[in-house]
Amino acid sequence: MTEIIPATSQDNGREFRTVTASTKVTDQELAQLESAAAACGVRLGEWIREVLFREAKLSADAPERDPQFVEIIGLQMFLTRILSTIACGDQMTLDQCQELMRSVRANKHRAARDAVAHYRKGGEEDNHG
Repeated sequence: MTEIIPATSQDNGREFRTVTASTKVTDQELAQLESAAAACGVRLGEWIREVLFREAKLSADAPERDPQFVEIIGLQMFLTRILSTIACGDQMTLDQCQELMRSVRANKHRAARDAVAHYRKGGEEDNHG
């Protein structure tokens, strides 16, 4: 774990940054990053830092940060099950439908996390059949 050294000379409430996290990029990639930073009106290093921490936070709490996404996944789960039942010529009883709704409510957050993880790994869209 990296030790954070508190500021001692000018105590402005900010801690010194003592560790560098780096990566290698091509000349074209560097130009693209510089352009993005310039468009935001900040220095490249600050822009990279902001992007990294924004993405780290999204990774940590996604999809809880986006309840609409969770609800969309829930609708997808519900509709996939209902429509596949209808497409097969079967019927669903009221009890089965209510059980399906309970199951969707119980599992939609996990399914949304799984979907985010799948797409972040570069997975292809699944067939829902």
